[in-house]
Amino acid sequence: MIISLALTMTLHHSPLDFDMTDIDGKPVHLSKYKGKVVMIVNVASKCGYTPQYADLEAVYEKYKDKGLVILGFPANDFGAQEPGTNEEIKTFCTSKYNVSFPMFSKITVVGDQINPLYKFLTDKETDGEYAGPIKWNFTKFLVSKSGNVVARFEPKIKPSDDVVIKTIEKELG
Repeated sequence: MIISLALTMTLHHSPLDFDMTDIDGKPVHLSKYKGKVVMIVNVASKCGYTPQYADLEAVYEKYKDKGLVILGFPANDFGAQEPGTNEEIKTFCTSKYNVSFPMFSKITVVGDQINPLYKFLTDKETDGEYAGPIKWNFTKFLVSKSGNVVARFEPKIKPSDDVVIKTIEKELG
C-alpha cells in the first residue's frame, strides 16, 4: 500500500498530470492540454472578483487559437461564495458571462479536503516558486507548454492586466 501511494505521488511532476472531473461529470485527463499554455483559476459566482469571468473569457477568446486554454475550478472555500451545484454554476457562467473555456466540477482548494491538483500547486515541495496557500477566489496559475508552473497571479490582478497578458504572450512564443 505504501509503495503504490509513493508511486502515485511521483507520477505528478506537473499540474497537467492530474485527472479531474469536468462540470458535466465527465473525467478529463489534464495531460490533454500539454503543448498549450494553461491558466488554472479557482472561481466563484458570488464574489467581488466574479466579474473577472468576463476578463477570463475575453483573454481566452483572444488567445485560444494561439494555444491558450483557461481551466475554471469552482470552489466554495471563501465566504461561501460558490454555493451552487455544478449545473447551477454552469448555467450562471454561460448565461451571465458566456463562458466557453473548460469548467470543472466544484472542488476544495484549501484545508484538509484540498483537491490533489491544488495540493500540488500550493505545496512548496512540488511547486516551490509559486507555492503557498490560496488566499481567495480567482487565484491564477499559468502553466507553460511543457507543463511547468511559470507564474501565479493573486485575485486582485485581472486576467487582462498587462503583467498577465505579457506573461501569456511570452509563453505562447
